[in-house]
Amino acid sequence: MPPLTPKDMLHRYLQEGRDALVWKVTGLSEYDIRRPLTPTGTNLLGLVKHVAGCEIGYFGGVFGRPLENSPAWLDDETEPNVDMWATADESRGEIIGLYQRAWAHSDETIRVLDLEDTGVVDWWRPESRQVTLHRILVHMIAETHRHAGQADIIRELIDGTVGLYEVNDNIPAGDAAFWAEHRTRVQRAAEAHSLPRE
Repeated sequence: MPPLTPKDMLHRYLQEGRDALVWKVTGLSEYDIRRPLTPTGTNLLGLVKHVAGCEIGYFGGVFGRPLENSPAWLDDETEPNVDMWATADESRGEIIGLYQRAWAHSDETIRVLDLEDTGVVDWWRPESRQVTLHRILVHMIAETHRHAGQADIIRELIDGTVGLYEVNDNIPAGDAAFWAEHRTRVQRAAEAHSLPRE
């Protein structure tokens, strides 16, 4: 097997983030994937919806390759955070399907363009708007993995499931007693550090 090209390597890291994000909504109830678990309303299905919108914009419009039949909410400037939560009418299948359709379109953009090919991000500052595919790949890897990390914490709060992938959680082995003891040790260290110093 020939070594991966730089573009192939970037694409692989992007796909790993995509897969991790979708895994985080797998096996949960409709309520659990939608319910907000932070003061700002962060929820699992909303994270998937947001990243789908990012892929549509960054790998579509930026390079003059808009996705056909994009959702109307992408152009809704009257609703703050419209992309960060699922309405009661939006199904899990619809949002995950949109994400997978978006990434298939993104993959085609990645396939047909060279890393040095350029596009324009209209919503960035004027001095930063001219971008290459390379920059957008790096940007979307960071964006996707950032939100997959948020999803990891949200999922742990819901049912205790943690880790990078279902087949490789990337977490040290330990039962409930081990993790309870570890958490207590971390808590004690935080308290001890906060004590007044002489």
